[in-house]
Amino acid sequence: MSMNGIDISSWQKGINLNVVPCDFVIVKATGGTGYVNPDYTRAMNQAINAGKKVGVYHYAREKGCKGSAIAEADFFVKNVQNYIGKAILVLDWEEELSLGVAWAKEFLDRVYQKTGVKAFLYTSASVTREYDWTSVARAGYPLWMAQYPNAKPQNGYRDKPWTDGKGYGAFKSLAIHQYSGTGRLPGYNGNLDMNKAYMDAAAWDKYAGAAEQKPTPAPTPSPAPSGTTLDLAVAVMQGKYGAGQDRKNALGTRYQEVQGFINHIASASTDTLVKEVMQGKYGNGKTREIVLGGKYKAVQDKINGKGNGAVYYTVRSGDTLSGIAVKYGTTYQKIAQLNGIADPNKIYAGQKLRVK
Repeated sequence: MSMNGIDISSWQKGINLNVVPCDFVIVKATGGTGYVNPDYTRAMNQAINAGKKVGVYHYAREKGCKGSAIAEADFFVKNVQNYIGKAILVLDWEEELSLGVAWAKEFLDRVYQKTGVKAFLYTSASVTREYDWTSVARAGYPLWMAQYPNAKPQNGYRDKPWTDGKGYGAFKSLAIHQYSGTGRLPGYNGNLDMNKAYMDAAAWDKYAGAAEQKPTPAPTPSPAPSGTTLDLAVAVMQGKYGAGQDRKNALGTRYQEVQGFINHIASASTDTLVKEVMQGKYGNGKTREIVLGGKYKAVQDKINGKGNGAVYYTVRSGDTLSGIAVKYGTTYQKIAQLNGIADPNKIYAGQKLRVK
C-alpha cells in the first residue's frame, strides 16, 4: 500500500485543500525558535476536515532565529500541541549540515521525550550518504527523503518515482519519498512538492502516535515513586520513566508535579534558572547538569561570572551575610538581592554567593 501527497509552507498560503487531490498533507509549522507559519493552523484544520492524513514539520536553524536543538524542539512541540496524536512530526534538516548528526539526534530525542512520538527526519538523498546517520536510524526515527530526477514541471503523481538506486545510507528503508518540487495538480496554479508515502492510512496513524480505536482495559496504576521532585526529574531526563503514557503510568500521582518541574526548566529564562540554582533548587554537579539539559552551560557560565565581571564567594562555617558584605565593600541587602535570598539570616556552608 502507498499514498500520494504534498507538503506545503507559507509559499502555498491559502491553498484550497478541499479541491487539491491528495491522500496526505504535511505542513510547515515552525522554524528555529521564533518562526510560525502564518497559514499553518488554517491549512491543518482544512486538511483534517477534508479527511486528509496530516503531518507538521519544523525547519531547523531557520535564519534569524537559530537555537540549540533543545530550544528548537521545545518551540516546535509547544506550537504543534493541538495536533499531537493526529499528525506525523518531522524535522526538516537542510541548513548548516556541518553541525552534524548529533544536533538532529538531540532534537529528535527531545521531541520523543516530550511527546512519546518518534518524529521523521527529512533530508536529501545525498545527505543520508555523506553523514553517518547510524544513531538516528538505530533509534527508530523514520526517513522522509528528497530526490528528484530533474527540475522539469511534472503533471500528476508518479506510481514509481525515480531514484538513483544507491540507497539511503544507514537507513534500511524509506518511509516517504519527495520526488519533485515542481509538481502540478488540479485546484492549484503553482508548483507543489510531490510525495509518495510507502504506507497505508493505519500505518500513518501509528507513526503519528494515534491511539488505537478499540477499547482497552485501564492499566493498573503503579505506586507513586518515592524521592524528591528533583530526583524524579533527573530520572525522567535519563529516560528511566519512558515518555507519553508510559511516563504517566510510571509516575502515577506524581506525574503533574514532575512534568511541571521539567516544563518549567524548558520555558524559564537563563536569569530565572540562575536564581533558582543559587537557591539550591537544582542540586550540584552531575545532577544539575542532567536536569538543566541544554540550558546547563548558559546557566553555569552566568553563575561562574564568565564575561560579566561578577565576583563570587563560597560561604564558610561561621560566616554571616553582613560579615561577607564588609569584606567586599557592599551591603548584605545587595548580596541578598543578587542571590534571591529571602531571609538574610539563613545561609549555609558551601553555598556559592554572588557578592558583586
